[in-house]
Amino acid sequence: MEERLYQMKADFLKALAHPSRIRILEHLRAEERCVCRFIEDLDLEQSNVSQHLAVLKKQEIVSSRKEGTNVIYKVNHPEVFEILDMINEVLYTQVNSAMDLLKTSKKTEKGERVNENKSIRAGLRQLCEPGSAG
Repeated sequence: MEERLYQMKADFLKALAHPSRIRILEHLRAEERCVCRFIEDLDLEQSNVSQHLAVLKKQEIVSSRKEGTNVIYKVNHPEVFEILDMINEVLYTQVNSAMDLLKTSKKTEKGERVNENKSIRAGLRQLCEPGSAG
């Protein structure tokens, strides 16, 4: 039973694991939309949009209804947006950590260069001093 739950979680996350599907979900954040809007707004082929929506539908993340000739999609569980927001927070933290590391690394390298330059200057001074054996 526990293994089945892990598989369900993995399948759910796989459904989210594509840039186009995330873009589709972000477009559904504010309101339900016609499939034709995804094609226009996201600049994707209809077949591509249909494939991505099918993946999201299979995991019951989105559902659809017919309205005349249009197919309207909506997100079934708004908690999906909380997941996407948490991912944004994690990515923001990771990027900031990487930037801090780069800044620290740059300062360290700069400090090492300054110390290295001081050593070189001191060595040159010694060589240039009268009475040195250089």
